Formats: sequence, C-alpha cells, structure tokens
Amino acid sequence: MVTSILSAALVFAVLVIVHEAGHFAMAKKVGVRVLRFSIGYPPRIFGFRRGETDYSIGATPFGGYVRMLGDEVGDEPKTEELTSYLRELGLDLIGAAREHGAASVDSDIEVALRAIAERLGAAGPDVASRVLGRAVKVDEAILLDAVRSHASVAEAVKSLAQDPPRALVEAYDKRAFPTQPLRNRVLIVLAGPVANLVFAPLLLTVIFLFGVPMLLPVIGQVKEGLPAFKAGIRTGDRILSINGDKVDSWIDFSQTIKAGDGSPLKLLVERKEKDATSRVTIVLTPTKTEQKTIYGTMGTSWVIGVLPRGDEVEKRFGPLGAISQAAKTTVDMTEQMVVGIGTIVTGAVPAREALGGPIAIAQQAGKYAHQGFSSLAQFAVMLSLELGIINLLPVPLLDGGHLLFFVFEGARGKPLDLRYREMMLQVGLFLLVALMAFVIFNDISRIVQG
Repeated sequence: MVTSILSAALVFAVLVIVHEAGHFAMAKKVGVRVLRFSIGYPPRIFGFRRGETDYSIGATPFGGYVRMLGDEVGDEPKTEELTSYLRELGLDLIGAAREHGAASVDSDIEVALRAIAERLGAAGPDVASRVLGRAVKVDEAILLDAVRSHASVAEAVKSLAQDPPRALVEAYDKRAFPTQPLRNRVLIVLAGPVANLVFAPLLLTVIFLFGVPMLLPVIGQVKEGLPAFKAGIRTGDRILSINGDKVDSWIDFSQTIKAGDGSPLKLLVERKEKDATSRVTIVLTPTKTEQKTIYGTMGTSWVIGVLPRGDEVEKRFGPLGAISQAAKTTVDMTEQMVVGIGTIVTGAVPAREALGGPIAIAQQAGKYAHQGFSSLAQFAVMLSLELGIINLLPVPLLDGGHLLFFVFEGARGKPLDLRYREMMLQVGLFLLVALMAFVIFNDISRIVQG
C-alpha cells in the first residue's frame, strides 16, 4: 500500500511539474509575470522565492498551478490586485538588494524597502547597479518615490493602489495575463497540455534506450476447437515467421493475424521435443469471432485460438530506433485514448467500467512499480498523454475551457462578459467536483465488490 501511494505521488508530481512548467515557460517567454509555481494546493508547507516567482509545495497533493499576474477573470486591475502587485515589486527590490549585500537578510520589509528607497533617492544608475545589480524599473521607481513621501510602506502602497499613476497601470498591464494579446494567451494556456504530450515520446525514448520487456511469440494455451488446435500447434511452439515474414514478438504475431483479413497463413514453427529442436511448417486459416476491444466495446476479430506462454526478453533500441519507436507508440496510444474517450462520451462503454479515480491510479502505480522502472515509466507516459488530452477538452476550469473562451473572443472581437465567464467557471467547477466524487465512489465500490 505504501509503495502504491508513493509511486502514485511520484508519478503525479512529475506530470504536474511538466504540465505547469509548460505554462510557466511560455508565460515567461512572452513577458507575463509568474507570481507562484506550486506543486500541490494550499496550505503552503514549503517554498522559496527566486527572482519574481515563489516556488512552493502545497499540502493538498495530486495537482498544482501557476499563478500569473492578473490571471483572475476581470478587466481593469482592481485595488487589491494593484496592492498585491506593489508588494511583489517591493519583494523584487529587497531580493535584488540582498543578493548584492545591500540589504540585511534579517531586516523586515518596512526597514529594508525604506533603506533602499533612501539610498536610491537622487542617485544615478551607478548606485542602482551597486545596490540592485541592475537599473530601477519604471514601476519600481514609482513605488520607491511613494515610500519616500509616506510615513510607512503600507501607506505608500495603499495610496498608489487607490489612485494609481498611468505609468503604473501600463507597467501592470504589460506584465499581466488578461491584457496580453489573444495569441499570447492562447500560447500560454496551450503550453501545459502540449508539454504533457511532448513529454510522453521523450520519456518513451529513454525507456526504449534502456530496454523494455518484449513478449516472445511462444505458444502457451491452445484453445480446443479453433484453427490452431486443428492445425496441430502445440504449447511451447515458437512462431518464427508468417508467410515468410519474420516474427520477433507476440505483438507482431497477433497484428499479422488480425491484419490478414482471414486469408490462409503459412507459419514456420520452432518445436522442441525432448532434446531435439525441429522446424515445422503449418498452414491454417483464422476464424472470425466476437470479442471485447481495447476500448471496452464488442467487435469482431480474426483469431486462431492461442495465448502467449509469457516468455520475455529485454529489447534495447539504438538512438534512432528509440526515437522512431517512441513516436510510433505515442501516436498509437494517443489514438486509442481519443477513441476511448469518445466511447465513454457516446455511452458505448459505461463510465463506471472505464473511469478510475485516485485510488485506482494508486493501485496501478503500485503494481507497475513492483514490475520495475520501465513499467512504471510507461504508466507515467500513459497518464501524461491522458492529462494532456483531457486538459484540452472544452470544459471550464480546464485548459480547453479557457481556449474555448478565447475562441469566442476571437469570433466576437472582444472577451465574453465577466458574468458569463464566471457562470461557466462555476458550472465547470461543479462538473469536476461531481466527476471526482463519482470516480472515488467507483473506486471504493470496486474494492468492496472485490
């Protein structure tokens, strides 16, 4: 149980970091100020400030967020938003001064900021360079002037927030998320899911370089009455080729049979009898049968009636082979997930059978962790793709919901009214809470029912 929880926490932490790092990197690239990069949700239990951003770990796991300047729904900056912004500017100045030994680490914000303001009062760029290691920015200069002219930092901040100079609002708008061009906001929101989708083939490449278990085409069970049994295939037979094409793995074997569309197959089989090994050619014709697909629906497929014995070898790929196989596997997995989501939405597969919550994920993580790094990493790949795809769904509160708002904005030439955005976000919150409650209840029901 401990292994399951720790494995799930590790996988989730990595995927959340990847997702939020996508938002973070794109926001920084286009000039948006990132106030906090958090793994987990409040309350905050650990963190540190580096540059303009507070990096923290929250007590509530299985999630995270990047908080950007002004990223709440709204139009013009409100007094409380400007107050928060000015405090951030103060922390920027103090942090820069401390890095250059111009402010005591032990001094509080009031003392440190007032000391900086006095030292930079009428000083030139040389003094600013010695105190901060850089020039004073326009919005910082406005704050420092206010600090010098008020009895306390709090009064200076309050005065500026209530009656902000135009230059301060312009500086705020330049770094705030809501006031960015539509293209930049789309890129920032899209960067999170894209990071998860890109992370999958990168991790798969590493997995294939180090080696993955490959199921060999060795026959285990032969089902009576089906073509393989009638043709004389036995347990322990190893399939070497089909119709002259070499077969290396059970996947190759299975896919070749299904792709043959029922045409006769010529199998070259390696058979061991006592101390002798022989090769036997067997010709058989697959039969069509109904079985459950990987999406949980019923479908017809060509089969010969055999199951693998379970023999495995570790297969390693070279750099180019690993990249190629990773790309192919990512495309196949993505296609399967998109189709799978479609079967749930259309009702072809009951949601109760298809959906799992945190308990089910923890159980799966524990199982794969016991199988080794490769299995756990492949599980992380699957979850990363799911996280990327699901976040693109047009549901408010998800990244896809924000992208939907941007589509409306692009079509109308202006953002949706604030009340409509807030209403849709509330609906999105209700849906996500309801879904979480459903999957947790579903997990518990599965455990109770065995």
